[in-house]
Amino acid sequence: MKIIVPIIRGALRVGQVPELSRQARIRLDWFDFYQKYHRNARKTCRHFGISPQTFYRWKQRYHPGDISSLEERSRRPHRLRQPTASPELVCRILKVREENPRWGKEKIARLLREQGSHVSVSMVGRVVRRLKERGVLKEPPINPLSVRKRQHPRPYAIRKPREYVARAPGDIVQIDTMDVRPLPGVVIKHFTARDVISRWDVLEAHSRATSSTALRFITSLLERAPFPVRAIQVDGGSEFEAVFEEECRRLGIRLFVLPPRSPKLNGHVERANRTHAEEFYELTDCSFDDLEELNQALLLWEKRYNTVRPHQALNYLTPKQYLAHYFPNQKKEVMCH
Repeated sequence: MKIIVPIIRGALRVGQVPELSRQARIRLDWFDFYQKYHRNARKTCRHFGISPQTFYRWKQRYHPGDISSLEERSRRPHRLRQPTASPELVCRILKVREENPRWGKEKIARLLREQGSHVSVSMVGRVVRRLKERGVLKEPPINPLSVRKRQHPRPYAIRKPREYVARAPGDIVQIDTMDVRPLPGVVIKHFTARDVISRWDVLEAHSRATSSTALRFITSLLERAPFPVRAIQVDGGSEFEAVFEEECRRLGIRLFVLPPRSPKLNGHVERANRTHAEEFYELTDCSFDDLEELNQALLLWEKRYNTVRPHQALNYLTPKQYLAHYFPNQKKEVMCH
């Protein structure tokens, strides 16, 4: 015997279940309309502007005796993916992330693979997220400081010729300074030199940015760069005039000066300054009053930056690995320089 369940108007049922959601009320109107017009599904779909697939899907779910069946169901999977990373691997990921708080999952995965761990980028990302959710991994406090680029008017500008293109390490080394303000009234002049091909950086901090300190920075650059420097590109700062320019001429190093208000043309070193601000200055705990101590810490960071930190622009190689892979004879050239 077939039992026919009488259809009750949606308004009455909604009155009985006042907590019914707005979307469920709309679906209830579908089936009231459907019953009123002799179970004409196509007419119901046209009237409410819904697809037949949607209507029939909810028709299968709908039980007239239980209007809560018109509510959305949880889409949470019945079987959740369980963590597959071993405790030892989690500890390694945590250690690398705590030592390098600004590193993303790609850099961490690259470094761990070089150390012999079989780990994917997505696994590192999942482990870092879970560590944060559990409160095990916490972001370090940021040292309040201001980093800004100084601008100086320059009466003339020697632009890089259009036909001059960097093809090997040392063809163009961009140099720039930034003001680091760790405390009110304290200003440190940070010098960065970046090779546009290998992303090799040389760093140094001074109390002032003058042509004399820039001259000393050239000496550091030539000593620590693993390639001959053929051309230097700078902005219009006064520290890159006078004895600095004379020293470049004496050494036979071409000097390119950017036109005014064109920091984008020195984009490599500008981006490097941001990285050094975020990954070194904002996280370091060394004294800013002692320049010798600060430069020792900068030297350690420079070595780590050039030999340990993977670079996304280099397909996650370090500058040292990039030079060894693509310019294996570069070291020999330096010895002959």
